[in-house]
Amino acid sequence: MSLRVIENYLIDMDGVLVHEARPIPGADKFLAAITEAGLGYLVLTNNSIYTARDLQARLRTSGLVVPTERIWTSALATARFLDQQRPGGTAYVVGEAGLTTALHEIGYVLTDHQPDYFVLGETRTYSFEAITKAIRLVRDGARFIATNPDPTGPSAEGLLPATGSVAAMITKATGVEPYYVGKPNPLMMRTALNTLAAHSEKTVMVGDRMDTDVIAGMEAGMDTVLVLSGITSVADVERFPYRPTAIVSSVADIRVGQDVRTFGLTADS
Repeated sequence: MSLRVIENYLIDMDGVLVHEARPIPGADKFLAAITEAGLGYLVLTNNSIYTARDLQARLRTSGLVVPTERIWTSALATARFLDQQRPGGTAYVVGEAGLTTALHEIGYVLTDHQPDYFVLGETRTYSFEAITKAIRLVRDGARFIATNPDPTGPSAEGLLPATGSVAAMITKATGVEPYYVGKPNPLMMRTALNTLAAHSEKTVMVGDRMDTDVIAGMEAGMDTVLVLSGITSVADVERFPYRPTAIVSSVADIRVGQDVRTFGLTADS
């Protein structure tokens, strides 16, 4: 077996580095080891509520030091996608500061008057009035974009309905399916790779979900590590027609810089 040279890591945030505000044991040492080895990394999240600066502050309160330029969100990926598709366009947005800030920074005008796009992101305050406006705009021809397909999201009180659930309601009312930019769309992975100036064959995707992290990394041509510190168990892996390259208990078990096939459980274990 020829060993792969590892130069970069794409690391999911929730369930991999933190649980809400609590750091996962060993996450700080894992990030420090990557930095000390001179390797690149990005912390990824499908959550579009927060800006990279907001997330940096939230991670810092958990004891994890991550520069803003090392954070890549579905909101940033969505903004980059729209900038490539229709530079200087217009959008009606249902979402929070992470999404609206990203769109402002690429020069988009946010409007409810004949927008080029309706962009749906994560928010904890979905408004019936705003959703009604979105449905009418989509029926009138606004292109439907959603930051991520996650049907639920975590909170301290339990699961919450997320972007995918609200998108399904709008689709039911309009007959129009959104284009999802975030994981598992490999587009988010490719834009992350471009940000790092990295090659997929020398990059590892680390995540806690088979249906977003592992499949997105695999389809982008990367080796994948499934950590069991999030929502997925070893038994869950058998439900999927694809497998991670390796399975470990947590990021504390990842040997930084080493081919992932040389540690942890293999995909066939």
